Amino acid sequence: MLSLPEGYHLRNLRWLWLMVLVVVLDLATKAWVSDTLTYAQPVYVLPVFDLTLLHNTGAAFSFLAAAGGWQRWLFAAIAVVVSVVILLWMMKLSSKQYWHAVSLALILGGALGNLHDRILLGYVVDFLSFHYNGWFFPAFNLADSAITLGALMLIPDMLGFKGAGQRQQH
Repeated sequence: MLSLPEGYHLRNLRWLWLMVLVVVLDLATKAWVSDTLTYAQPVYVLPVFDLTLLHNTGAAFSFLAAAGGWQRWLFAAIAVVVSVVILLWMMKLSSKQYWHAVSLALILGGALGNLHDRILLGYVVDFLSFHYNGWFFPAFNLADSAITLGALMLIPDMLGFKGAGQRQQH
């Protein structure tokens, strides 16, 4: 039997199926886009949305993209550390904090999806491109979307809304 330190529990790791789903969907869409689209050639979907295959060697919004290669390993190391912290955080949650567990599973899935690209490819595959009237939002992928959604889900509790995301006992 696995012995965990006091206060750590495996019960919230049941949400890791969501993390696996995020990783699978993220990698599948990136593989499809990489096999189907021509690099940097937008494919019109809607007046404000294109699919555009891009390779991001940096972090969010291409931060440090032109740094010369060392950033690949820095961002990979950060993703590994963040993933371990998230797993430990999930193990510390009470069984009532399912909202937190779901949000952390989304963040973890996104981090691992992008980590896969960063380690194996040296860049992250981005392809979702929103724009309006000459303004372009930085391209992103499903992993980025999962990270953003998970982070947004944590905000109510971080702002002090007590009981946010907790299952109520009847």
